[in-house]
Amino acid sequence: MNMTHYMELLAVNQPWNLVIFMAIPVILAETLAITELYLLFTRKFDGAVYYLNRFAGIAVGVYFVGIIIYIMTNAVVPITKAGEWRTVIDVIAVGTYLIAGLPLIWIALQEMGLVNKALDQMGKLKIHAICVALFLVFGHIAMIAGMLDPSILGYKGASAHQMSSSSDDHEYCHPEEHEKMMKQHQKMMGNMTPEQMKQMPMNGGQMPMGRGQMPQQMKNGQMPMNNQGHSH
Repeated sequence: MNMTHYMELLAVNQPWNLVIFMAIPVILAETLAITELYLLFTRKFDGAVYYLNRFAGIAVGVYFVGIIIYIMTNAVVPITKAGEWRTVIDVIAVGTYLIAGLPLIWIALQEMGLVNKALDQMGKLKIHAICVALFLVFGHIAMIAGMLDPSILGYKGASAHQMSSSSDDHEYCHPEEHEKMMKQHQKMMGNMTPEQMKQMPMNGGQMPMGRGQMPQQMKNGQMPMNNQGHSH
């Protein structure tokens, strides 16, 4: 099965890539979402949950800045220049993953007081909720597209298996040549008497043959005999 670059990124360098690009951002985003719901219901804008919410919001935003810079410089730009995108499925998977980080960056900017300065606590919480919802939507689109096989849209990867020429190590006997030799063998065997057959040199009860070939004497129309000749 062919993989998108999104899935390939998570699959290689196990388990570190999975932790860096999936586990850490998802844990921070889920922490942000859960504490967000708590604050919306309780309206307690102080205490441990509130500060955990602020920490998660800033941390996940800053973290995604690093992820986006890394993926853009090490994946998106080189792949685009080389024209190696694995159909539109690949573009959607990587693109939506990067877009999913933008709402979280906006939350971090808000928590650091760089945007939405005029909003009160409830207004800021609403922005939080909208941004978290956008992250979940785009994040799940990225996961679904990333798990798809790009070959369903015609991508043919370098991993496509081809028949190897391993049979080159074995001798090959053409069917017509084989049939011709068998007929010669049957003809010669039919003209032999039981005594001659007993005197034939054997090799473990079988005629000495190469792989897929008749003995040279048979090719020449002669049967190997003992020292005794036979005259008709």
